[in-house]
Amino acid sequence: MTHAQTDNVFKGPLEGRHRELGANFAEFGGWLMPVSYAGTVSEHTATRNSVGLFDVSHLGKALVRGPGAAEYINSAFTNDLRRIGPGKAQYTLCCNESGGVVDDLIAYYVADDEIFLVPNAANTAAVVDALQKRAPAGLTITDEHRSYAVLAVQGPKSAEVVGGLGLPTDMDYMGYADAEFSGVPLRVCRTGYTGEHGYELLPPWDRAGSVFDALLEAVTAEGGEPAGLGARDTLRTEMGYPLHGHELSPEFSPLQARCGWAVGWRKDTFWGRDALLAEKERGPRRLLRGLKAVGRGVLRADLAVLDGDRQVGVTTSGTFSPTLKVGIALALIDTDADVADGHRVTVDVRGRAVECEVVRPPFIEAKTR
Repeated sequence: MTHAQTDNVFKGPLEGRHRELGANFAEFGGWLMPVSYAGTVSEHTATRNSVGLFDVSHLGKALVRGPGAAEYINSAFTNDLRRIGPGKAQYTLCCNESGGVVDDLIAYYVADDEIFLVPNAANTAAVVDALQKRAPAGLTITDEHRSYAVLAVQGPKSAEVVGGLGLPTDMDYMGYADAEFSGVPLRVCRTGYTGEHGYELLPPWDRAGSVFDALLEAVTAEGGEPAGLGARDTLRTEMGYPLHGHELSPEFSPLQARCGWAVGWRKDTFWGRDALLAEKERGPRRLLRGLKAVGRGVLRADLAVLDGDRQVGVTTSGTFSPTLKVGIALALIDTDADVADGHRVTVDVRGRAVECEVVRPPFIEAKTR
């Protein structure tokens, strides 16, 4: 497989096509990524109302293969793979021994002896290295980062787009199927990062161009648009979905980020189990909350959240919500602060106090199922 790297920034397999579409680019996780084409608000709105096409080939890929592969991954990551089986995927977390999050990722259960992983781009090496160091004899863990592209089709018209290419669409949420399009083998999964009904397609890295072209034609025919990193971020922030490096990190635990649902608390073992059980028992010292600006003001990450004169938290992500037409943010708020949903706080935006209402994410209703 070939890939391009310039000035220590990797380029995906479809970079030339994005340039032809007039994309603006930025570096993200070590990769050159299309940020927008027609504009973030237009792409966001197209995804919510019709369909958006995202190239997220920067996402990592890794393969765990050999006798007991599923059992090993289940003993390492937080979620319980015994809840699913072949043909299903699962959101899970790779934690350190203190309960912090090394990465959040998707595990595809291919077979008892084969688990396919999709971690975040910047954390792939760390996840693979941790798995390799602890793997029992007979298991192989390989970095497949540039073996597969990832194309996300998201929105209420996503089934029409994917099904119109003769690909399977009727799997349950987090289910997947292996298929073929015009001689190109690919995996189709009912996953996404937008809160909309959607699919993620994984064709081979060096054969992704024809799949992207066909998807783009179908998306455009449905009134949709290609969408970049900007819309991906506004869409996921509206849903309260955590982003590693913002709501999740080696210093932030799954409980603090409201991801305790992705922890198999009854499992005998997973990395960070003792620390997370202790935190669950005493309660997390901070918790992810949503903030909605009452008046004008665009919220960003790393801003102080104040209750009166007391700082009670810090924003982790912030943006303007194209759906709600207000500024929104995610913030870690101290649990010992008397800050309930509906409470008013202020956010210090470059010396200007922006009044916000505390809400429980998501900011809008999910339509993934």
